[in-house]
Amino acid sequence: MQNITIAIDGFSSTGKSTVAKQLANHLGYIYVDSGAMYRAVTLFTMQQGFITKDHFNVNALVEKLGDITITFKFNKALGFAEVHLNGVNIERAVRTLEVSSYVSRVAAIPEVRYQLVKQQQQMGKDKGVVMDGRDIGTVVFPYAELKLFMIASAEKRATRRFEELIDRGDDVTYEAVLKNVQERDYIDSNREDSPLRKADDAIEIDNSDLSLEEQFEKVLGLVAMTFEDFE
Repeated sequence: MQNITIAIDGFSSTGKSTVAKQLANHLGYIYVDSGAMYRAVTLFTMQQGFITKDHFNVNALVEKLGDITITFKFNKALGFAEVHLNGVNIERAVRTLEVSSYVSRVAAIPEVRYQLVKQQQQMGKDKGVVMDGRDIGTVVFPYAELKLFMIASAEKRATRRFEELIDRGDDVTYEAVLKNVQERDYIDSNREDSPLRKADDAIEIDNSDLSLEEQFEKVLGLVAMTFEDFE
């Protein structure tokens, strides 16, 4: 069976990573969380003091991009690859609401996107990859055999994210999470470089009222149809 490239795009907290991990495990494909890469750069930016609520030294970040090394290492216990920044496991650190509040601003910088897109395309050059993000089907893999675009209401997504953070033990409010979701939607959709948009040939999936099992079965059916097209 011929390997294919699966590109999954969509708004924040639409379950892109969850279904991408499921697919990669099911198919024996490589999974790449492109969002974690942008979060890693954001965490680096925060650690260096380049970004705060009132300040963003873009030039300083751009000059330091060469000092950033992002890798993924598979964790057998978790069943997926965790993101590492300059050799340090930052999987938990990049999932905080604080990082979420800055990541869209960092991801909007053209030099950041250029560097990460190059890395992402290299990761998927041999196909057999599932990658999720904001511009995978439009910029990173415009010729992917299967493109999905995940959507859900802002309220549904905020609820999911809020419950996830609370389960982790984070001190957050639903109102703060909802505001973050809405702000990220706006920035992601309106940035000048590679804005979030549905590729013309992407299949839209609204999972507002789908369980994880229903979502996976729906996507798996689309994968099966894609394989049939290449037989």
